[in-house]
Amino acid sequence: MTHTLPQSVDETVEILAAGNYIADRNLATTLYVSLSMQRPIFLEGEAGVGKTELAKVVAEQFGRNLLRLQCYEGLDVSTAVYEWNYARQMIEIRLSEALGDRDRDSLAEDIFSERFLITRPLLKALEPMPEGAPVLLIDELDRADEPFEAFLLEVLADYQITIPEIGTVKAAEPPIVLITSNRTREIHDALKRRCLYHWIDYPDAEREQAILTTRQPAADINLSRQVVAFVQELRRVDLFKLPGVAESIDWLAALTVLGEPTLNEDIVRRTLGVLLKYQDDIEKIESTELHRLLEAVA
Repeated sequence: MTHTLPQSVDETVEILAAGNYIADRNLATTLYVSLSMQRPIFLEGEAGVGKTELAKVVAEQFGRNLLRLQCYEGLDVSTAVYEWNYARQMIEIRLSEALGDRDRDSLAEDIFSERFLITRPLLKALEPMPEGAPVLLIDELDRADEPFEAFLLEVLADYQITIPEIGTVKAAEPPIVLITSNRTREIHDALKRRCLYHWIDYPDAEREQAILTTRQPAADINLSRQVVAFVQELRRVDLFKLPGVAESIDWLAALTVLGEPTLNEDIVRRTLGVLLKYQDDIEKIESTELHRLLEAVA
């Protein structure tokens, strides 16, 4: 673990590898430039290819706090940025009324001060931290409503947030920002322009083998190779949801738990639910593709 940022693309690759994240050189280059320029990085790709994991590894390897904002439909400012502690404000008002120690203007100024403010991930990411600026992960932005993107523009452009009752809060040191999207909808150009962009694709066989070896070191190497070959061929099939690297890792782990030394039709049928998440996809593989896929790994 290091608290200093990398000084080259090669060092970026090495730091990620130390955190068991096998990145290709294109991704490492984008990340290095993003860190050097203090610009957010916008990651798109299918689910399970390592977008969220990259943020976790960056935070761990640089010794930074990870702040994760999980996006969803209906996400608003009070959940993502800040909200006032209304319960404490009401208690303060009642106490002040009972004591009669402040006039109305003084009370209003007091209850809308920072001690009554509840910070959420976006605002917390601008606060100074002993270990350095945090890693802010805005996860699955495509799941949020489009108007929510407008809340992010000021943050991503100037690393600041304006609170009407207090003023503008600006980061002394910009956070490391990673935004992910599974591309269920397009993200507005205004937000993309504030970021460096990278598409994380499914890995080729060589890199996927390296990932499985790193993540499941106790697994049999021959079984690991068969899993990679099977999954690589499976991704050529027209399915509703192709398996990502996360599913490959889970499948190899499940096969290892079951003590299976090699792939065969019976064990594949019994464990397809680890690899595929839709019944229609499972039925399609079992009925028309399984023999061909097993032949490809033989």
